[in-house]
Amino acid sequence: MTSSATGSLASTTARLLEICIELAVTGGKRAFEGRRIGLKDVQTKTTSTDMVTEFDKATEKYIVGEIRARRPNDSIIGEEGGSHTGDSGFTWCIDPIDGTTNFLYALPSWSVSIGVSDENGPLVGVVYIPALDETFTATRGGGAFLNGTKIHCNQITDISKALVCTGFSYSPEQRTLQSKRVSTFIHQVRDIRRLGAASIDICFVACGRVDAYFEENLHSWDIAAGELIAIEAGARSGSFSGGLSSPAEIMIASPGIFDALSELVCEHS
Repeated sequence: MTSSATGSLASTTARLLEICIELAVTGGKRAFEGRRIGLKDVQTKTTSTDMVTEFDKATEKYIVGEIRARRPNDSIIGEEGGSHTGDSGFTWCIDPIDGTTNFLYALPSWSVSIGVSDENGPLVGVVYIPALDETFTATRGGGAFLNGTKIHCNQITDISKALVCTGFSYSPEQRTLQSKRVSTFIHQVRDIRRLGAASIDICFVACGRVDAYFEENLHSWDIAAGELIAIEAGARSGSFSGGLSSPAEIMIASPGIFDALSELVCEHS
């Protein structure tokens, strides 16, 4: 890549980050205020426990509308169907409210997650947690930040001291299998946490609030922003067995415990 091309990408990346932060924070604050006033339209999607509210839809509509107005040639993938195919080479991946069940119950663990990728993979990631007023950000090769302060994952090496986060499927049958797996090795780690929003789980690995996270049966919008943030914070990402990560199977951990956790999860799966 020529120096001019590199400079152009850097400028574009910086602008994309600005837009991501603006849209995530504005959308998140609107949803937070709306939830405070009260919910009027709560529906289900894939299962009786897979919820969607009017604020999931309204937040995505706002974000998609702003992207279309500012960057009409970019592609968009939105959880609630707000998708668009463009030809610019940039793709936005939006989860307007990650942790809708938490949002429904007025629990603080929900976020607005926006990731942007190009032909070389994840480029920009922003996760905003309205209840904490915390904005996690990252750009490819530029490090990870929490409210503007650089963050790093923990440097733990003893799996028995690891605080591990996970999530469970909307499918009742899958939840039963997943909970049984965790029960077989919970005594071999410090403890298990289940916060209910993949983007927050991953960002908490990035800033050292937990040491590792693993989950399966996700979607691209669940991890598009958070995974880049964690990687830029020094965490290792992969499948349960250490291969390439995907929404179908992702593990993110402090590098010193990744292999040990991989063995535990694979052995008890």
